[in-house]
Amino acid sequence: MRGDDLILVARDHERLTQLADRLRQAHGIDVEVMVADLAEAADRAAVAERLQDPDRGVELLVNNAGFGPSNRVLDAPAGETRRAIDVMIVAVAELSVAAAAAMVPRGHGRILNVASLSAWITQGSYSAVKAWVKVFSEGLAGELRGTGVTVTALCPGWIRTEFHERAGVTTSSIPNWIWVDARTCATEALADTAGGKVLSVPTLRWKLAALGLGILPRPTVRWISSTLTQSRD
Repeated sequence: MRGDDLILVARDHERLTQLADRLRQAHGIDVEVMVADLAEAADRAAVAERLQDPDRGVELLVNNAGFGPSNRVLDAPAGETRRAIDVMIVAVAELSVAAAAAMVPRGHGRILNVASLSAWITQGSYSAVKAWVKVFSEGLAGELRGTGVTVTALCPGWIRTEFHERAGVTTSSIPNWIWVDARTCATEALADTAGGKVLSVPTLRWKLAALGLGILPRPTVRWISSTLTQSRD
């Protein structure tokens, strides 16, 4: 346990307050709650304003908000792609910039943006969004080199959370050895962030997967991606 005070941001006030109470009681830390929908410009602005509060500096920003869009772009409900862009691209950009602007004058701070191993493949809008997060984070990390502020893009594979259930993704056919538990992912991500690594790919199995996808011919990657999409159908 690091003992860090926290700011929790999400849409569900009840779940946020329950989690905040558990964390306070279990770890004796300060937990601030902000109810915000990052698809909404006004809510993003409120979070950005909190990040720039000079009297309550934030040392580590974790951009983790997201959801699983439809398996196929053409099957997406009206507005889903726009919402994915707002939550997983616009919010990441605006909050990263807000945090960096506050951190640079202090000479220290860390930004952790959650991308995905999906950034290496071509599966629907989710891959496109996460590829943007990965490249944006790499670019911002380069801009901030030498300032004391670092940016890390976390690129995990299959992690055991409620994400897939809420996205309606069937996972029963996925072998058990492929999965990584959330604690392992978070521990490695925080260690890589503390070390200033630009890309964090948790566990050896996913590092090897990223390496393989990076050297395969793109037609082969597209074929793999198409096969994955069909398997989800």
